[in-house]
Amino acid sequence: MDATQPPEPPRRTPRGSAREKLIAAAHQEVRRYGYTATTVDQICAAAGVTKGAFFHHFESKEALAVAAAQAWTERARPMFEMPPYTRLEDPLDRLLGHLDFRFSMLHGPVDGFTCFIGTMVQDAYATSEPIRLACEASIAAYCDALLPDIEAAMERYGAPGGMTAMDLARHVQSVLQGGFVLAKTTNDPAIARESVAHLTRYVRMIFGRE
Repeated sequence: MDATQPPEPPRRTPRGSAREKLIAAAHQEVRRYGYTATTVDQICAAAGVTKGAFFHHFESKEALAVAAAQAWTERARPMFEMPPYTRLEDPLDRLLGHLDFRFSMLHGPVDGFTCFIGTMVQDAYATSEPIRLACEASIAAYCDALLPDIEAAMERYGAPGGMTAMDLARHVQSVLQGGFVLAKTTNDPAIARESVAHLTRYVRMIFGRE
């Protein structure tokens, strides 16, 4: 950072309980700075709460991280329940609709669309088993939510030999997480959109929807 520039003011999270504000601030700050570099003081400032309020709800930054991982999973749940594509009759159309939806999210500042879980686990997987397990559970929940449509698409259209529904669900997650990393390297969402566009072509190809 240029030493001649004034520091950025802390960004404030939406109104809500202190606990909700701290979790929202953790999502915001960790996605921008990473788990290790983000401090309790920084999270409190972004949340607009006191350090006493922090320790009233969480015994440590690690405890907040675990709670924030669980909250992130709940935050993602509407992506599988609410959008119009979820009501399509064809399971492949539903899967492709989900990929189109993920593509549509890739715009604006990189820290606004990248994954809190993916960012945090890269920092903490070797130093905090509770955080690693919380991130594993969140990633698994995303894959599990994709499974019904993938399984139904495989039943209707067939699939390459040896491929399982979980294989494809994990591949979708891998491409998304990789796209987020690439977007960080360029500070530009375009490269992430390119990755998801390739993923969509791949899914169309394996199910004969070219």
